[in-house]
Amino acid sequence: MKEFNKNDTVKLKIGNSLTIKEKLGEGGQGVVYRVELQGKEYALKWYTHEYSKKFYQNLDNNIKKGAPAKTFLWPLYITEWKDNRFGYVMELRPPEYKDFSHFLLAKQRFASLSSMINAALQISNAFRELHRAGYSYQDLNDGNFFINPQTGDVLICDNDNVAPDGTNLGIAGKCRYMAPEVVLGKRKPNADSDRFSLSVALFMLLFGNHPLEGKLIASVPCMTDKNERRFYGSDPVFIFDPQDDRNRPVMGIHTNAIRRWPLFPIFVREAFIHAFGKECAHHPNKRNPENEWQKLFIRLRDETVMCSCGNETFIDLSQSSSRCINCGKDLGKPLLLHVKNNRVVLFPQQKIYACHLRPDNQDFLTVAGEVIQNKKNPSLWGIRNLTSDVWLATLPDGRQLSVKTNEVIPVFKDIEIIFSGGTKAKIEE
Repeated sequence: MKEFNKNDTVKLKIGNSLTIKEKLGEGGQGVVYRVELQGKEYALKWYTHEYSKKFYQNLDNNIKKGAPAKTFLWPLYITEWKDNRFGYVMELRPPEYKDFSHFLLAKQRFASLSSMINAALQISNAFRELHRAGYSYQDLNDGNFFINPQTGDVLICDNDNVAPDGTNLGIAGKCRYMAPEVVLGKRKPNADSDRFSLSVALFMLLFGNHPLEGKLIASVPCMTDKNERRFYGSDPVFIFDPQDDRNRPVMGIHTNAIRRWPLFPIFVREAFIHAFGKECAHHPNKRNPENEWQKLFIRLRDETVMCSCGNETFIDLSQSSSRCINCGKDLGKPLLLHVKNNRVVLFPQQKIYACHLRPDNQDFLTVAGEVIQNKKNPSLWGIRNLTSDVWLATLPDGRQLSVKTNEVIPVFKDIEIIFSGGTKAKIEE
């Protein structure tokens, strides 16, 4: 059967049966339904084309191993194999999560810079965990992501093509997101090609245009197979390549990238220049690993502050001073919390996260502290302890303070802090 009707039942491999509630949509591989299983609603992706037994078995193995990160809308159950047809069950996407493509088309906008950076962090971490688990994604593109525009939380779908790294089930991906070696047919998709595709997705998330689509592509009347092989395979040119200006973005076509590129700190731009330079394009082992993207976006978050105009902006610590990207106000050179290898800009509403406090902590989502202003005297700032632990602060005059939950450390130069895990920090210029 290619399609189901309401109240049809489908048997799972584990023996239970689910009930079709309604059709949600369809794509190139199959149809997605809302279904009910043991009193709870899920999504069923039912394949309308024949797939091999190997594809079925790989999907079943992935279900048994479980998701590498909660970001993935991972397959939960697989149906029986019947007449070369089958499907799999996954969690439903909550309605507040919107298609990534809608952000690119300006149908959706992030509520803040922080929510956009959080999305980039979650995507980077998800693929780090995927690769650490021994998988490669193989078909990464803008259709894989659902994002909450308010928070930046991410869900990743279409995980049925995920396979052990080095194994390919016939999927190559969308040309605009493929690594050059995959476009040219020199290699099958793997973790290295995932990293190129990840860089493309991250660039589009931040800058709103494709990193390889500038005046070269705008100048051709149609995108033929030959042109695709050239622009994405044999001769990809980054639109902001400092040594090659053949493919600069075109105003009126690539306006987002033109406007946003100069707003980001230098270290962000340098990372993308490397990601799409000749070395990474043609040497897969030189590509930015996921943990480096994760560190980069943690740093970017640490240097993102709320301006008095009510909008978020960046503090570029490589410059002597920074101006708000919204109102142009000079933000000066603020105090910093030096902790581990991080420098957190101390501005009102700035957050300190669990990953800052302990050397082995990878939790970049849990807020551990926040910079607050004194209500009676807004020029006085402090760091509120939002953990259940006690912090030890040493003031410049040598006095020590035990800072318990919800208590505050004043923000002054040369204050030293020891967090509960023994991590040392200092407030400096």
